[in-house]
Amino acid sequence: MHEMGVTQALLDMAVTKARESGAVAIRKINLVIGDLSSVLDNSVQFYFDFISQGTPAEGARLVFRRIPIGARCRRCSTEFSPSGDNWKCPQCLDAGIDIISGNEFFMESIEVE
Repeated sequence: MHEMGVTQALLDMAVTKARESGAVAIRKINLVIGDLSSVLDNSVQFYFDFISQGTPAEGARLVFRRIPIGARCRRCSTEFSPSGDNWKCPQCLDAGIDIISGNEFFMESIEVE
């Protein structure tokens, strides 16, 4: 259910930016979502379609760009994408890693008229 809150914040930000630029309508919103963010595309779309009614963003198309999980080994600095239950470094097999991508959730751009 947290998608409702983030979708409302997204809509508010897009409408504010559109108004600041003098736009009358938002046609497209480009979103970046990391695979670890727990944000579901279809839930964001569902809530957006509902809460954007009567706003300059009504009917806008949401475009989702997913960012895969990226990790860096603390021992050998190898960067890799963990899969399944195997989060060990494929180079040295060490389990000490830092997450370097996959937590993203932001509005990359909007297209207005």
